[in-house]
This record gives sequence, structure tokens and C-alpha cells, in this order.
Amino acid sequence: MSARYAKQKPDLLRGVFAGILGGLAASWVMNQFLAGVSKATEALAEEKDQPKSEEQGEDSTIKVADAVANTFIGRHLSDDEKQKGGPIVHYAFGGLMGGVYGGIAEYSPASRMGFGSLFGSALFVGADEIAVPALGLGKTPAQQPMSDQVSHWAAHLVYGATVELVRRVVRSIL
Repeated sequence: MSARYAKQKPDLLRGVFAGILGGLAASWVMNQFLAGVSKATEALAEEKDQPKSEEQGEDSTIKVADAVANTFIGRHLSDDEKQKGGPIVHYAFGGLMGGVYGGIAEYSPASRMGFGSLFGSALFVGADEIAVPALGLGKTPAQQPMSDQVSHWAAHLVYGATVELVRRVVRSIL
């Protein structure tokens, strides 16, 4: 696959398309990873007879979905609508960022360093550590337990590697 990919000429549209598919797949894999981490953390807390941590409010994707709905339809989302809107925002953002990565990866071999881990780390810092708190959508890094930050960074590493894997497979076909 890599030999064939090396012979391909860069193609922005194909790269963006491959990246979008990679971003969508990676968003799903990231969700599964975080669900597994959450389940393992809860099991460990139960094993140590520690109380279950309370939910920390609405996820940033739910807040974005609600803000978008309020802007365009003039009302806030119901709880049921929020549970649908949050994942839509997550997958839309994941697909968009995958598309950006796919386009850049067509022309910049350096962007693919670490099999997408550099991209995943940059996305974690830019989105989770800077943009989300700056926009008032979540806590600042100083307000979060280090364990949460580490698990979210790891999830972004998984996201980055998955985007790169799917992007490479799709580009080898296109």
C-alpha cells in the first residue's frame, strides 16, 4: 500500500475526502475508547470503594448543538434533542478536522509524522485545551483533574492514528 501511495500525485479533493471518511471513523473509535476508559475508571473506583464521581455538566458538543439550534430555530434544544445534537456536532467536527488533515497530508509528509499522533496531539491542544475553555464551553486545563486530561489526550492520539489509517486505505483505493 505505501509503495502505491508514494507513486500517487497529490490530489486535494481526494485527500480531503479520504480525511473526512477518516475523521468520521476516528470520531466513532474515539467515542468507543472514551467509553472504555470511563467504564474501567468506574470499575476501579468501585473496587476501591470510592464514590462514583458526579457528572460534570453538559459536554461541549451538546452546548454547541444547543447554541446553533437557538441561533437558527430560535429555541433551545430539549434534553432528548441535546442527546442527538451532541453526537452530530462531534461527528461533524471530527469529519471536518479529518478533511483538513487529509488535504494537508496530500502535500506535507511532515504532517503525517507519528502516524497521525502529531495531528491528534495538536487537535487536543487546540480544541480541548484552548478553544473549548476560551469559548466558555468547558473547564480550563487547571480546573480539570490530570487524569481527565491524560485520557482525553490519549483519545485524541487514537483519533489521529485512526484518521491516518483510514486516510491511507482510502487514498490507496482512490
